[in-house]
Amino acid sequence: MKNTGNIVDWLLLKRVLKYSNPYRKKLFYAALSAIFLAVLGPLRPWLINFAIDNYIIVSNLEMLAKVTLLLFLMLFAEGFFQFYYMFLSTWIGQNVIRDIRTEIFQHIISLKMKYFDNTQVGTLVTRTISDIETISDIFSQGLLVIIAELLKLILVLVFMFYTSTKLTIVTLITIPFLLIATAWFKRNIKSAFQDVRTQVSKLNAFVQERIIGMKIVQIFNKEAAEYNKFIEINKKHRDANIRSIFYYAVFFPIVEILSALAIALVIWSGSLSIINSTGVTVGELVAFILYIYMMFRPIRQLADRFNVLQMGIVGSERVFKILDTNQKIANEGKIKFDGNNGNINFENVSFYYKDKEWVLNNISFSIENNKTLALIGHTGSGKTSIANLILKFYQNQKGKISIGDNNIQTYTIQSIRKSISYVQQEVFLFSDTILNNVKMYDDTIDNHTIENAAREIGIHNFISSLPNSYEYVVGERGITLSVGQRQLIAFLRAYIRNPKIIILDEATSSIDSESEELLQAALKKMSINRTIIIIAHRLSTITGANKIILLDNGNIIESGNHKSLIDQKGKYFEMYTKQKNIELY
Repeated sequence: MKNTGNIVDWLLLKRVLKYSNPYRKKLFYAALSAIFLAVLGPLRPWLINFAIDNYIIVSNLEMLAKVTLLLFLMLFAEGFFQFYYMFLSTWIGQNVIRDIRTEIFQHIISLKMKYFDNTQVGTLVTRTISDIETISDIFSQGLLVIIAELLKLILVLVFMFYTSTKLTIVTLITIPFLLIATAWFKRNIKSAFQDVRTQVSKLNAFVQERIIGMKIVQIFNKEAAEYNKFIEINKKHRDANIRSIFYYAVFFPIVEILSALAIALVIWSGSLSIINSTGVTVGELVAFILYIYMMFRPIRQLADRFNVLQMGIVGSERVFKILDTNQKIANEGKIKFDGNNGNINFENVSFYYKDKEWVLNNISFSIENNKTLALIGHTGSGKTSIANLILKFYQNQKGKISIGDNNIQTYTIQSIRKSISYVQQEVFLFSDTILNNVKMYDDTIDNHTIENAAREIGIHNFISSLPNSYEYVVGERGITLSVGQRQLIAFLRAYIRNPKIIILDEATSSIDSESEELLQAALKKMSINRTIIIIAHRLSTITGANKIILLDNGNIIESGNHKSLIDQKGKYFEMYTKQKNIELY
């Protein structure tokens, strides 16, 4: 949001208000309550003025009692409308942020992988949680309160002129100074709060990233370095908040001083008029003192509520920036992949993630239905990029990819991913039971089916040995399980969906021999009547593949089965021999 000098970005506010459309009726009643509160307030000084001049001075106790009762009823009504307004406005705010949060989460999960490659997790968490919370305050503490306070201010001025034009003019002497202070405050507070939200986002992103990567921090003895970085980021967050507080610390005392000055001027001028009997009564003087408090209180309130409104607007701008991100997955395909034909064909495919830094260069290969393809090569050679293209996480810039009988772009994303299971080296498990991690909230998969599938691929005994068996809670990211055990759960999760194509991305690396034995047995069972793509560094695990492709810097340099590649005595032979010699030692 550009710092235009306007305290409110009306386009953003209008967009936020659209989310309140389903709750228009309640919003109307909340606004009506705010108006009643604005009207009732200025009536009290006028009634006190009337009581002093007409009943107290002449000792009319009977009428004074009636006026006192009326004042009590007015205070009771104010209390009721205050409760009704607060409840309705908060209710509306909470429902609005629920709707926005639902929309932004739905939007986030539909974005391309490229977006997540370039966006910090902590930033997205901040947008989805704390930035949206500030939008709620637009309704409960911002817009309606501002309208009510402005109305109250206008009504107070009307009553003041009605009561005494002379004293009103005396009071308004302080207004030019107040306008100067308000302009200064308005000019500075917007950028201050933009900086606060930016620093909150950076702080969240830093803390979340370091907690996730704590093992790396400690392994490299970088606790002190990371601590110093945190101190610096935390200092910037503190400074941003202090800067915003500074403007309040200056503005509010100025308002109080001007309020006291206005009261002093009114008391002096009013007292002289009473002494000289020139038109001002005691009741009017008392009423004016109350009116001055009422006039300056909305001004203080307006400054504070504009703060709340501005925070909400800044938060909404950051939220809408994500909602306006035009990186949603293009689901242009109309054909549903039936999963019967697992042929995969790459024709002159080239691909880059950014800035035309090609990670795949005009590659062509095919894998027949129900066969196994192994992709090997050094880190960064393009192996995982091929998997990403098959899964439609990204789209190739050149060439054609076919699955079955059709171009992959003609298939719907949902049908492709329903027919492909993907097992990564770094398995992600949710902090939930094994059953729920395998089901992935698919209610069509029952517990009996999962147990049978686990038996079929030979991991039922492992799961049964865990506390609570299939109801065992694996902890955040599966932390309570070993790497090999997490891989076994991932294999079961892939197998249970009966996919036509299975992609294993380094799925058997970095695990113990016992787990690898179970994984290899499970893989053998899973390979029946399926197309398998194995991405591997350990060549001993892919010697049985029907085709092996060796990649280097996005190019295919060798292709064939294990025997033919060994006979070529090329790069594959060199790599295989080297690994075999290492394993012997």
